[in-house]
Amino acid sequence: MPITELNDAEFFFEIFGLLFLKRLNDTFEEQQQNLIKEHGAEIGILLANDPDQYQFFVPDAARWAEIRKKSEDIGSGINVAFESLENENSTLEGVLTPIDFNRKEVLTDSVLQRLLQHFSLLNLTNASLSEPDMLGRAYEYLIKMFADDAGKKGGEFYTPTRVVELIVKLIKPQEGMRVYDPTCGSGGMLIQSLDYVKGQGGNPLSLSLYGQEKNLGTWSIAKMNLLLHDLPDHMIVKGDTIRQPKLIEDGEIMLFDRVIANPPFSLKEWGREEAEHDSYGRFQYGIPPKNAGDYAFIQHMVASLKSNGVAGVVMPHGVLFRGGAEGNIRQGLLEADLLEAVVGLPSNLFYGTGIPACILIFNRNKPTERKGKVLFIAGESDFQEGKNQNTLRDEDILKLLVAFDSYEDVERYARVVSLDEIKTNDYNLNITRYVDKSVEEKQVDLKAVLHDIKEVELKRADNKVKLNGYLRELGIGDV
Repeated sequence: MPITELNDAEFFFEIFGLLFLKRLNDTFEEQQQNLIKEHGAEIGILLANDPDQYQFFVPDAARWAEIRKKSEDIGSGINVAFESLENENSTLEGVLTPIDFNRKEVLTDSVLQRLLQHFSLLNLTNASLSEPDMLGRAYEYLIKMFADDAGKKGGEFYTPTRVVELIVKLIKPQEGMRVYDPTCGSGGMLIQSLDYVKGQGGNPLSLSLYGQEKNLGTWSIAKMNLLLHDLPDHMIVKGDTIRQPKLIEDGEIMLFDRVIANPPFSLKEWGREEAEHDSYGRFQYGIPPKNAGDYAFIQHMVASLKSNGVAGVVMPHGVLFRGGAEGNIRQGLLEADLLEAVVGLPSNLFYGTGIPACILIFNRNKPTERKGKVLFIAGESDFQEGKNQNTLRDEDILKLLVAFDSYEDVERYARVVSLDEIKTNDYNLNITRYVDKSVEEKQVDLKAVLHDIKEVELKRADNKVKLNGYLRELGIGDV
């Protein structure tokens, strides 16, 4: 069964679980052989069976060869393997057991045999990888492939990589920072934050990554994703961020240098009742309406920022202009001078929705020259059109970044607006109110136009005289 036949979203968690299991098995056996080779047979065998010698110790029941021996009731055997792995490795607690291989209506022994046979062809030892993070990159590629196949549901665990790249470059995480994603999905935003620091010549391992994810299966994928990128020391917790934030420090919301997220758009039943009794003071600008949780996530992110922290969040355009409780919250955030920029994005960039979105940048310590101002960027027209989904090109991202970093007016593209002007517009942040993209029509010189028409008529009359002359010579009447 080739991998192209395995990308049905129905097998999403099982395929990722098996890939993770095969990776642990292969690196465990590789380390065993290295220990024996380094210390000799007698001591090496003793060390090879010592769990303290491994990042992840693979017990007998979870070894690939043991699982391959089974010809029936294979699903139960894999479930036992996952449970034994979790029991042996505290960092894997709850990561693998949510994946149930005992769904016999779809995961028959025949299907599982073919899956195991496919993964048996893969050598996932460190020595077989051309570069250390190769498997992590392959894992992210598979996540994207499944998101493509899952369609609307893909948006629940995956944000298009070019959008993530843009947000990360807007908020600019640096060495030694704490970076947090309150709706982390499969962990892509956190991993790209690390990649950004590495690309800037910094030490990516100096970053501390934190995330929370409500969906148990998606949380498992995020944990495995970071582990396959060799990032075992970061904290990804499971639970509802609004109803029950888990990242708490000294009884308060944990604070971060950078916060980045793509929360679910206009989530209904997001937890208004709990927000009304929030003990962490996250909703100081107001409680959002019951049927749209956008400003709940925004306020949680702002409350999670250090005094010099920066947040970047993807939002639907409705947060820019909707009134009522949301209008009051928006006014409060603006009056506190927390909003640094509003970046308009093209439509049809995301899974599950074709509506245009925007990126909001919040900064608790705006540079002096940016205080009392908000930058609006109208980037909705710059993209590569796709058959099913549009995407941002390199030049589109660069154009947006240059506009943000320069923080200056760009004709028909960007404009720096004072809070006083925004106030006169009742705190409406609709981009079209501030960035005029219309092309000014040139005034028509009527005298010049009439003169040109007269010239054309004269030439036409002259050509007609010449044509009639030729026709008479040929014995043909005038036209």
